[in-house]
Amino acid sequence: MYIDGSGLIIGRLASKIAKLLLEGKKVYVVNAEKILISGNRRSIIEEWKRKLEIKSIINPRHNPIHYRRPDRIFRRVVRGMLPYRKPKGRTAYKNLTVVHGIPEQFKSVKFYKPEEAIAKGLPTDYIMLGELAKELGWNGNVN
Repeated sequence: MYIDGSGLIIGRLASKIAKLLLEGKKVYVVNAEKILISGNRRSIIEEWKRKLEIKSIINPRHNPIHYRRPDRIFRRVVRGMLPYRKPKGRTAYKNLTVVHGIPEQFKSVKFYKPEEAIAKGLPTDYIMLGELAKELGWNGNVN
């Protein structure tokens, strides 16, 4: 299943994708940098920057992994909705592919947008995942 993430709310989209993955489907998400996080822009950025400060003083190798790329951030959000420590969840997580923009191989594909994830008439502010990633230190490279 091919999903275009532009203009979709991150939590609603991630829960829909988690359900599809647990059903055994392969899911490809494009335009990861255009996925929306609803809420106050400044408080969202501060919350994510606070998460980056979590470290181990004793052994730096025991630090949690903090992603700064939009595709990696979104994969981690979806992983939080899967039982990834069990074989079923691990297999489902491997069936998820998230990319920036629309690659050449997906140009001719028809994309699906889940109705419940579309951000129509948001009553609050929002920030795009790409903007948040730049605030966290992502330099915009797709590598």
